[in-house]
Amino acid sequence: MIHRINETPKILEVKDLSVHYFTSRGAVIAANSVNFYLRQGEIMGLVGESGCGKTTVAMAILQMVQSPGKITHGEIWVDGEELNSLSERELRQLRWRKLALVPQGAMNSLNPVLKIKEQMGDAILAHERQLGRATLKQRILQLLDDVGLPARVYEMFPHELSGGMKQRVCIAMAIALNPPVIIADEPTSALDVVVQRVVAQTLLDVKKRLGVSMLMIGHDMGLQAQMVDRVAVMYAGNLVEVGPVEAIFEEPLHPYTQLLIESIPSIDERKPLKVTEGLTHDLRNPPPGCIFQFRCPYVTDECRAGRPPLEEIAPDHFVACFKVKSARLA
Repeated sequence: MIHRINETPKILEVKDLSVHYFTSRGAVIAANSVNFYLRQGEIMGLVGESGCGKTTVAMAILQMVQSPGKITHGEIWVDGEELNSLSERELRQLRWRKLALVPQGAMNSLNPVLKIKEQMGDAILAHERQLGRATLKQRILQLLDDVGLPARVYEMFPHELSGGMKQRVCIAMAIALNPPVIIADEPTSALDVVVQRVVAQTLLDVKKRLGVSMLMIGHDMGLQAQMVDRVAVMYAGNLVEVGPVEAIFEEPLHPYTQLLIESIPSIDERKPLKVTEGLTHDLRNPPPGCIFQFRCPYVTDECRAGRPPLEEIAPDHFVACFKVKSARLA
């Protein structure tokens, strides 16, 4: 038996989560038996190419999967509470207070006809109706200051703010009720590299000051390397590798993880762009074996016959690959 290297309590647990999008041509399997956990005070990265199911997992955790999508199986535990069994009223009380979202596109998330003070005030008053006007104003100003925004933002409309400022407003709203878990869905993807750094540092400051746990969704492996403690790699709705960030970047084990690492540009050496051969399978009809078999350079008959389970092959390091398992046993 492999012993855990970290026994910090788990604040978020996703168990055997499956999400399907039902269409006239069949069910699209967006998440397939996904299992992972987030420890208290930890930042975990959920990475993979566009369309692999990262945002679907985030929406499932928040219980906000839109039709024709549906959670078909699994459990989601946040701070000891199972979410699938809660009513919509109970979920409204839980969101913001225990579980908050920093959305991918702040431009589309903020109401263009409401001032920042009104949008932030609505979120707070939905849970703390007894707050007086002066106390609420001071609370909002403090939140803006916490994310490095000047007090004048309080009276501004979203269109008067830059992209980075809007994103930091969304971060301020996410931490308004001090939730233990924050999901950041590609929070820097629509920003230039300079502003990306500012927003990323804001998230790190929030994590350090408040001690929150974060699920950081993205496809920028370089940014993930700088920010997260552990990485979960997702491909076509399935987790293929989960491990400490140092292990993932120093010794990526799954062939898909290796390709993601090789895609990071280097400032030290010029190298050709690594192109992955093959195409992703039809998500309505996954192959019977390994889901990466059509693009894997190491595929064997064993890979085509059965699907490798996500197994722990080193302390806190899980991989779904027959090749890796065989190499470790040899």
